Amino acid sequence: MGKNKLKKFAEMATYDHVFQANYDDLKEEPFALKGKWNKDFFKNDNPVVLELGCGKGEYTVGLGELYPDKNFIGIDIKGARMHRGATDSKNKGMTNVAFIRTRIELITKFFEADEVDEIWLTFSDPQMKRVNKRLSSTRFMKLYLRIMKPGGIIHLKTDSNFLHTYTEAMVKENNLPVLVNENDLYGSGYDDEILSIQTHYESKWIAHGLNIKYLKYKLEPREEWIEPEIDIDYDSYHSGGRGVVKEREPRNQNNAKK
Repeated sequence: MGKNKLKKFAEMATYDHVFQANYDDLKEEPFALKGKWNKDFFKNDNPVVLELGCGKGEYTVGLGELYPDKNFIGIDIKGARMHRGATDSKNKGMTNVAFIRTRIELITKFFEADEVDEIWLTFSDPQMKRVNKRLSSTRFMKLYLRIMKPGGIIHLKTDSNFLHTYTEAMVKENNLPVLVNENDLYGSGYDDEILSIQTHYESKWIAHGLNIKYLKYKLEPREEWIEPEIDIDYDSYHSGGRGVVKEREPRNQNNAKK
């Protein structure tokens, strides 16, 4: 590991608003703030909003500035990236922002039932070959339901036509209420202050002329979850760490009912 990364990790270890725990830690004892984020950390009753796969934390910090009456928590496994948002929020003295370094799959170890009001998925890796890794897959919907309040809101903001198309299909297949769906966010004239925040990746892909997609929907319980039976062309461009897909390949979309 490079010296710069080690320095960032050492700095974040001193931040009171940054937490980390791996699976082995959580097997030994429950995460201390599970079910107690409002009472013991934020010390208020404001809504809790998560940014999953927060990267550099631009949305977490930006939303925290726009809405001081809400609490925001950015979650990602990449601690070196998270350092920017964690340091920025610390330097600004923000008391409604926190970060957790962990895998998204472990999210139920950190939050109790009905503890989360909204979730943002901002420029997530579309995981074109692995449906169970997609943060908008039915696998993750079931995880989110275990921590969200009834009728909680999911926001998907992405440059990926693949991920947007897949999520549209997943939402339709499972009859989830759609509140907003824009295939070209900035070309549509849709005016929302929240959506003016731009992440590192968003700025990058806007500069390349790519449309930004936005889908907002309510998460509701279902007796069974159905993975959409849909054939989607892969994104054909290099997107962050996603690589370049030059040829369309056959895929197993896990079409069996969950």
